[in-house]
Amino acid sequence: MKIISTILLLGFYSLVFSQNTLTGIITDQNNKPIFGANIYIENLSLGTTSNEDGSYQISNIPRGDHSITCNLIGFQTLNYTIEFSSNKQKKHNFTLPESIFHMDEIIVSTPFNKTQSENVMKVSKKSLVSLKKHGAPTLIQNLTAIPGVENFSTGSGIGKPVIRGLSGNRVLVYTQGIRLENQQWGGEHGLGINESAIESVEVIKGPASLLYGSDALGGVLFLNPERFANEGESQLNFSQDFFSNTLGSNTSLGYKTSKNNLKFLFRGTYNTNIDYKIPDGNRVTNTRFNEIDFNTGLDYNNTHFASTLRYNYNKSKIGIPEEGIGHQSTSRSPELPYQELDNHIISLQNKFFFESSKLDVNLGYIYNNRKEFEDEHEHDDLDEVHNEDLEAALDLKLKTFTYEAKYYFAKKGNFETIAGIQGLFQNNKNFGEEILIPDAYIKDFGTFITSLYSMDENTSLQGGIRYDYRNIDTKKHIVLHDHEGIIEEQIFEPLNKDFNSFNASLGLKTLLFKNIITRVNIASGFRAPNVAELTSNGVHHGTNRFEKGNPNLKSEQNIQTDLNLEYQNKHFEIYVNGFYNNIKNYIYINPTGEIEDEYEVFEYTQSNSKLYGGEFGFHLHPHPIHWLHLESYFQTVIGKQNNGEYLPLIPANKISNTIRSEFDINDTFNETYISLNLNNYFKQNNTGLFENSTPGYSLLNFSLGSNITLKKLQMITYFSINNLLDKTYISHLSALKTDGIPNAGRNISLGINIDI
Repeated sequence: MKIISTILLLGFYSLVFSQNTLTGIITDQNNKPIFGANIYIENLSLGTTSNEDGSYQISNIPRGDHSITCNLIGFQTLNYTIEFSSNKQKKHNFTLPESIFHMDEIIVSTPFNKTQSENVMKVSKKSLVSLKKHGAPTLIQNLTAIPGVENFSTGSGIGKPVIRGLSGNRVLVYTQGIRLENQQWGGEHGLGINESAIESVEVIKGPASLLYGSDALGGVLFLNPERFANEGESQLNFSQDFFSNTLGSNTSLGYKTSKNNLKFLFRGTYNTNIDYKIPDGNRVTNTRFNEIDFNTGLDYNNTHFASTLRYNYNKSKIGIPEEGIGHQSTSRSPELPYQELDNHIISLQNKFFFESSKLDVNLGYIYNNRKEFEDEHEHDDLDEVHNEDLEAALDLKLKTFTYEAKYYFAKKGNFETIAGIQGLFQNNKNFGEEILIPDAYIKDFGTFITSLYSMDENTSLQGGIRYDYRNIDTKKHIVLHDHEGIIEEQIFEPLNKDFNSFNASLGLKTLLFKNIITRVNIASGFRAPNVAELTSNGVHHGTNRFEKGNPNLKSEQNIQTDLNLEYQNKHFEIYVNGFYNNIKNYIYINPTGEIEDEYEVFEYTQSNSKLYGGEFGFHLHPHPIHWLHLESYFQTVIGKQNNGEYLPLIPANKISNTIRSEFDINDTFNETYISLNLNNYFKQNNTGLFENSTPGYSLLNFSLGSNITLKKLQMITYFSINNLLDKTYISHLSALKTDGIPNAGRNISLGINIDI
């Protein structure tokens, strides 16, 4: 906390009263003023909307070069870099051409924060508003609407993102500008983040170790937090979502205000769900979950300095399903076994602006407490289990301090360069009777440099190199177990290992045949084995198996090649994304055929492997039927070891087809939509050694909604029916498939979001 205080004092010490101001007029191609257009400086959290006469003003802009974005649904996004010097007022007008496709937004997760059309790397970005239209009760389930992204789930309350067949520690999650560390090695442990305080989601599909280091070997899920209020405005927000399948409710209330140099926001959310229902009417016992989430933030900026302090607290209580289709209940209190998760995230992002360069210093602290409660005594299933006074069998406390400094050199001609350092200090300790992994200390350090060369407005070349070092130091543990009167020892031997790696990337974005955007990227990535893979030695009740670590594991190292082709005109767009991912020393868990403590023994091992596939899709907006949209995409991933055996947990091939109507009814009801979606999942026969094949299935989904404007009251309404035909199916990425437990049946969702 001394470091955080020093950074804050340094920022406020640099306070000066001079300021830069940007003003202008927003018009359409007929020179008519546009009301409600968004003008935003993404990396400063500064923005506003245009008035009825199209005018806008943004004050308190630090000096330097800043990317200004102007967008509005139905129009093309415009992005300009404008140079500011101290105490200057600048004017810039925007003329927005009409557009029927999605807005071209600034991408925050890539090094140079360009719009998607300018980016060398293809990144998928979705706003929370667009994701909620799909009607799933959790953020991760809604993310499966993005081509190449799926969900590894344990019931309805636990989910992990799967990007092109890779998940867990191979997919890095960033939130509030810092990496999320929350025992993500556990397959039955979700993110611990509620969607209500998220503005948008960005997905990098492929190795991003150059910018993020270890654990970004498979990709990055970048969660952009809720924006602060526009300059001089205050806003009260209320949202409510209902889910019929789990009788679920997600209630959120937030307030934000902006005045002069300061902005403030807070939000509280409560989410509760009972056991999910399968199509035959039964509920899957103990899949219920409850969640409390609190977010607050403070933002300050002046001509030389900008700082954002955010805090997020998430407390979850999640049932662990063991009975399958057991006794039926509509209780919201999880039965034994269940887990309690407490997650605290503090982030401090600071930007220092010099004459023609910039320094970013980001600090983060995450405290994650994972407790699991088990029932050691038999009880009548019909009796209520009073477990408030139980001691946790598993009690892990993970403390992580992260740091990052990036220096943006002054632009020289067409060259832009960033150099930086990143790292973390992590401490994991056990306080329960059970031990899954030993006490461990992890130190991580990385340094990198990357450059972008813009040859012209259509052609860019980007490359960089990085070095990483990680040290893992674990302590010896001897745990005694009384097994039918016989005392047995569970021993965790101490371990101290170093891992290091050089990584590089090179990418080109250009126009092929004058109208086909082409991106070619080749990048390497790495992942050091986690503590569980190195040291596990005992029964993991969450996975119902005895797991043995392997202290001789080496770092995973991969090289992935990506090719992206895009074509777009006024009424049609088409894209092809292909990838080939070669992974050396791929780590996976394999059955040994042994039995220990009445559980089958699984041991971590590794082999050279490869994954390949991609996504193909199109979007048709036929003329003159301006309200009609036809969208379709196909995704495929094949994962194999070099010996010919298939990798486990590879998602089935999928075709998604959507017919959607978008129209404005009047000034009160606008951006109205009606959508029908059919997702076809193929049979998955390419299975790992301990997996079963999964039959194919099709799911039909329906949704509609509208934006409602009543004077100063803005409302967004959602209505959707997922699995409309109440289809019985089992996802290949469900942790419950080994017990033959189906996924959720029909779910009707209703939501409303109100801004006052």
